[in-house]
Amino acid sequence: MVTDAPPGKVRRQVNVEAELARVARVLNVADLDQHPGGRRLAAMVRSMATDGRGREDPIREIFGRLGDKWSTLLLLLLSAGPFRHATLRRLVGAVTDEARISQRMLTLRLRSLERDGLVDRRVTPSVPPQVEYALTDLGHDLLAQVESLMGWVRRHHAAILAARARFQDSGPED
Repeated sequence: MVTDAPPGKVRRQVNVEAELARVARVLNVADLDQHPGGRRLAAMVRSMATDGRGREDPIREIFGRLGDKWSTLLLLLLSAGPFRHATLRRLVGAVTDEARISQRMLTLRLRSLERDGLVDRRVTPSVPPQVEYALTDLGHDLLAQVESLMGWVRRHHAAILAARARFQDSGPED
């Protein structure tokens, strides 16, 4: 038995063997070793039992954050140095074809990134107070991984476009 919630959350006991048996039933095999991808699925079940299966699982949360419309762009912008809220908002409009990010959405995204330890919010004691946002070491480390993934996309861009064209030409097969 393991628990499936991140630290600080209510933990639910997970019976890994029961979860493995349930996956085997879905695949209609007596044992996952009888399925070509069984070992990989078993490893995934064990990992999810340890790391979490819910919406608050750190892996799901971070990937969800990176997949939202603004967070990755904000991390990329902050890699150029610390910026104030208003400057970040103007930069978003300057570097993308997207409509400008609303002040509320920018605040929400920055708070989420700050909560995850990726962005640091610095308040300068002045009148009026000045607030700057900067990447933390953790944010820089994550950004290096994101840039690696972006490199993969660039290297495989032609293959992705070709796959999309084949899909479009074949029509729906539902």
